[in-house]
Amino acid sequence: MAHAVVTAALLIGAIGLSACTNANRFGSGSDPYGAGASGAVTPGSASDPTSPAYFQAAVGDRVLFPVDQSSLTAAAQSTLDGQAAWMASNTAYNATIEGHADEQGTREYNLALGARRANAVQEYLISRGVAGTRLKTVSYGKERPIEICSEEACYAQNRRAVTVLQAGLGS
Repeated sequence: MAHAVVTAALLIGAIGLSACTNANRFGSGSDPYGAGASGAVTPGSASDPTSPAYFQAAVGDRVLFPVDQSSLTAAAQSTLDGQAAWMASNTAYNATIEGHADEQGTREYNLALGARRANAVQEYLISRGVAGTRLKTVSYGKERPIEICSEEACYAQNRRAVTVLQAGLGS
């Protein structure tokens, strides 16, 4: 029995030490956003200010709406100001603005509400200098929820407009 305990202890120790043999096994640094050991930005990563990943992570690709409304909140306007600035600096991108609704209400009502939400975002971005030719809208109504449950916390996440970028189409 003592031999089994010693063998188990040695095995656990060996496994523990082998896990520590390469301190750099997960990449060149601890930056999860794509900067390398030299601090250089990895193209296309969330640390690249010209990338869609940066747009999504740092600027924000979505805005939320109150129940049955398509008017923009102050928080939504702040996010959209950032989107407009990013699009002004990155003219190689166009965007589709997706309008969404929660599961409450009929399919037809939610498609119309999603369209109003997408249009509100489009109009706001245009008012901030983004060319209308770079923007299109689509409504998914309640057909593409990101949260599925019959609680307000889920509904709130589904009442949204999402700006989806397309590369290589800019003016």
